[in-house]
Amino acid sequence: MEQIIDPVDVSLIEAELTPEKKLGDTNKGGNELYVVTWHNSPNTVREIGRLREISYRDAGASSGKAMDLDEFDTMEEPYRQIIVWDPDAKAIIGGYRYILGTNVKFKEDGQPNITSSHLFHFSDLFIKDYLPHVMELGRSFVAPEYQSSKAGAKSLFTMDNLWDGIATVILHHPDTWYFLGKMTIYPSYDETARNLIIHFLNKHFNDPQHLIKPKQEIGVTDNERLIDLILVEDDLKKDYRILKDVVRKLGTNIPPLVNSYINISSTMKMLGSCINDELGDAIETGILICFDEMYADKKERHMDAFIRNNLKSLQKRYPHATEAVIEKYREQLAKKRIKALTKFQKQIGMKQSPDIEFH
Repeated sequence: MEQIIDPVDVSLIEAELTPEKKLGDTNKGGNELYVVTWHNSPNTVREIGRLREISYRDAGASSGKAMDLDEFDTMEEPYRQIIVWDPDAKAIIGGYRYILGTNVKFKEDGQPNITSSHLFHFSDLFIKDYLPHVMELGRSFVAPEYQSSKAGAKSLFTMDNLWDGIATVILHHPDTWYFLGKMTIYPSYDETARNLIIHFLNKHFNDPQHLIKPKQEIGVTDNERLIDLILVEDDLKKDYRILKDVVRKLGTNIPPLVNSYINISSTMKMLGSCINDELGDAIETGILICFDEMYADKKERHMDAFIRNNLKSLQKRYPHATEAVIEKYREQLAKKRIKALTKFQKQIGMKQSPDIEFH
């Protein structure tokens, strides 16, 4: 295990967070959103690597390196890094890295050269029809000092802020509709609770098309018949309540990121689970989510960051723009995206799912 690098000088990071790299402001918490890369902001990315390594070690899984950076962070056309910046503390709160499907290169075997490709195999159907409309996400982290509610509003809204950033990137690209990502459960997490979660995901979010499959899938190691006697409901909401209650009785909680994804869309696809040997043998579960099929309250909340930041330039020209103008802009944006998505889904023979609210 290598010694983690020292914190990067804040002045070097501030010098790299220039206006053209700013996505906008967050909805809550008074933070800022930036997108940077290794080539245009090497000091910032080094700090990202340092914070990721600390966060993952604290959770019992890490690269073991001095900073958690790999070839996808530093290659010729690297992944982009979304960060949440606390302008008061002058600190990075959290982040994600991403690549758009239209920018993906392919390996000799025809598989996409993305971070998930060492764990998952991508079907021809996914590569042909879905990949051009996908944003692959990974390496999410929250800086250790912002993981406790004791840090106040800044920590309470960190995950919400990150979703503001993800939504803003998506909305800047009208033909990008899907998130491809991984839910991580660390080795230190209770094994029975983990098995219950994986079983729940398989039961309610299965992928009948087998768009993506793990190269070495792991299943539930406890008695599945017994788990079936616990998670007895066919209704998603009712079964979720049972899951939460049973996990609490095991002395733990559903991991925050897993909980966030479960609560985001009824049409999420669960793509199978496997062990990530590059992240301390953490359990990774692949997921595919359509942004425009997210629960309405969540989708609109994260659209707000994009809309309000976009309207700032409009309000400079029209200072008396009202909330009605903002609402109309939101409706037009959503209508345009849904129209394009519906056309795509018809082309590939996909049935639209009902918009089920879930809390």
